Amino acid sequence: MSETHNAAGEPDLSSFRDVQISPDFTELRRRFRRFVFPMTGLFLAWYFLYVLLADYAPSFMSTKVFGNINVALLLGLGQFVSTFAITMIYVRWANRQIDPAAERMRQLIEGEGL
Repeated sequence: MSETHNAAGEPDLSSFRDVQISPDFTELRRRFRRFVFPMTGLFLAWYFLYVLLADYAPSFMSTKVFGNINVALLLGLGQFVSTFAITMIYVRWANRQIDPAAERMRQLIEGEGL
């Protein structure tokens, strides 16, 4: 496949296929996957731990921590807290790591240059 270049020497990304095989897009996709897949795995492990404890360790989960608050309630609320924390971490990470590179790619694709 021959690749044409614009005046700035950057490759002319004129089709979706050109974009997909470009080194910049490959790097962008690699960065995204290196963050998202481990974070998803960690969250799913945490979630399944909660489900398994609820099913196989009901006496542990019903242990009172204080008043009517038990371990199951605290871990259940922890699921919500961890979901919001992961979202905030992802947004901060994407703003620094993904968005600038995606913006550079958009400019190249749309021919705006840098």
